[in-house]
Amino acid sequence: MVLQLIGHEYKYAVEQIMLSLFPSERPVYDSSVIEAMSATTTLKYTEYYANATTVIQRGNDVSRGITRVRRSALTDEIAKDRNLQRIIKQSFFQAAACFVETPPVWGSLTGIRPAQIAAALLSGKGYAAARKFLTQEYKVASEQAELCLEAALAALTLKRSVEPGDIAFYVGIPFCPSRCAYCSFVSNSVEKSFGMIESFSKALLREIDLAAKLIKALKLRVISVYVGGGTPTALPIDDFEALLRTLKDSIDLSSIREYTVEAGRPDTITGQKLNIMRRSGVKRVCVNPQSMSRKVLEAIGRKHTPEDAAHAVRLVRQSGMALNMDVIAGLPYDTPRGFGKTLDTVLDFSPENLTVHTLSLKKGSRIMLENTAKPSGADVAAMHKYASQRLREYGFSPYYLYKQKFASGGYENVGWCLPGHEGIYNICMMEELCTVLGLGGGAVTKLVSPGGRIERIFNAKYPREYIMDSDDSLSDKMMNKYDRIRNTIQQGE
Repeated sequence: MVLQLIGHEYKYAVEQIMLSLFPSERPVYDSSVIEAMSATTTLKYTEYYANATTVIQRGNDVSRGITRVRRSALTDEIAKDRNLQRIIKQSFFQAAACFVETPPVWGSLTGIRPAQIAAALLSGKGYAAARKFLTQEYKVASEQAELCLEAALAALTLKRSVEPGDIAFYVGIPFCPSRCAYCSFVSNSVEKSFGMIESFSKALLREIDLAAKLIKALKLRVISVYVGGGTPTALPIDDFEALLRTLKDSIDLSSIREYTVEAGRPDTITGQKLNIMRRSGVKRVCVNPQSMSRKVLEAIGRKHTPEDAAHAVRLVRQSGMALNMDVIAGLPYDTPRGFGKTLDTVLDFSPENLTVHTLSLKKGSRIMLENTAKPSGADVAAMHKYASQRLREYGFSPYYLYKQKFASGGYENVGWCLPGHEGIYNICMMEELCTVLGLGGGAVTKLVSPGGRIERIFNAKYPREYIMDSDDSLSDKMMNKYDRIRNTIQQGE
């Protein structure tokens, strides 16, 4: 689609709404290129209003969308950007209506964190008015509006209990037993990169030591620890035990409210590793079968079986730790009926948390490279409808959600939990309630200042680069990271 922007430079906002409405299109900014469709978005000001107009043309068919916002609402740069992007997206959505057979369930709401918008609406308008605004202004489907508002309420509840100096702690382990067909993350197969694990583990322990000194010096309180990846339990048992022992011995965990380890692949979970977790203070273990269909598991490159998943769950239950499980809607060769069987089986395991993901169609994944057959958008919709119905019947409520680009059917990822089992790290990270200190390969430190300003610091994506950043007793690059964290936190005090 040929795009033209007049009177503004909100290129990313236009591309987001274009991709949500026309996922097969790609943005083109050269007007000399011949494309089947074109769109022009224009922003103009009058005395009292900022006006957004979008004109979309396909052949001889032309459609126009017009929205506006009062200039008095553009109180500062943040409010200005938020409101102008909103009306630009809404005008594009209006103009596209006659060209789109099935409007996206999230309407013109394209961001990753829709619950942030819902939380702001709840604070200013109340539940009924916020719901009305989501469905009428953003054109969000009724079910998605309810999910969004419930997740926002969970975030607002947690926000009231988070104090200055509270931080969440994330440790990233970028290794997996094998690479899933849907994966585009920077994770390395243990089979292919076993030689790097020892050096990576040593580098990570050095970074934990740095982080521990920073936490002690600034008198920070760790309220959540999340060890994720990748698959942390793919580490050899000696490295896994050294990691958890170092965390326990180095970090003051007296203020901790949750401690989670992602043991995503059932075939990496053993009684010995679970005992190490329990002795280290871990409270929740994630077992992520993604599907309980042998055919679907084979299609996505998982080496475990449904029986392996059931065995792993039994081991976690015997350990006494809480259980989180993940499933994915939209996997190759899955059907609404097959997904329903997976969900029912997982619910029979009685997890305290259950996350329903939507398959994200990432360009670098094997599914996309091989053009693997996938369920239709209508099938994915049926999967989500069934999941919502069954989870509510079992007493679960949505506590956080996020959206990804290129998700099948335009659907979302939703974390569900039983009362009192909300995942603190998930909410803090997604809704940006406190600073998240990220360690390990590909980890992101998210510094949240009291005024709401967000600064992100990225660790090296690839294990080899991460190891190099930590060499020579701690490189300048790693030291600079912790100097930046220290300076930012001290300035916010």
